[in-house]
Amino acid sequence: MHNVEVRSPGEFEHAFASMAQERMGAVVVLAEPMLGSHRMRLSELSGANFRRAATYVDRILKDAKSADLPVEQPTTFELVINLKTAKALGLTIPHTLLLRADHVIE
Repeated sequence: MHNVEVRSPGEFEHAFASMAQERMGAVVVLAEPMLGSHRMRLSELSGANFRRAATYVDRILKDAKSADLPVEQPTTFELVINLKTAKALGLTIPHTLLLRADHVIE
């Protein structure tokens, strides 16, 4: 897991550029007042990571052979469980799953 610290909204673009360069496949935004008030901008920036997916769709629609398309696979997986969100959704997370989680957000 990589942490990218952002102290002001002016650092968003640099942070997302850094994440794209590192080929990070997911973004977790903590429930912080500064981040929450800029959620639309964060959403726009995170959507930029899907541009690579659009390249694949374009090539497939232009009859590219799937065998010719490069395959990108994650090297690690991380299980993060947000108990506050689970509670808000009325979900009960089994204790065995909590034990297997890499991170549990309370």
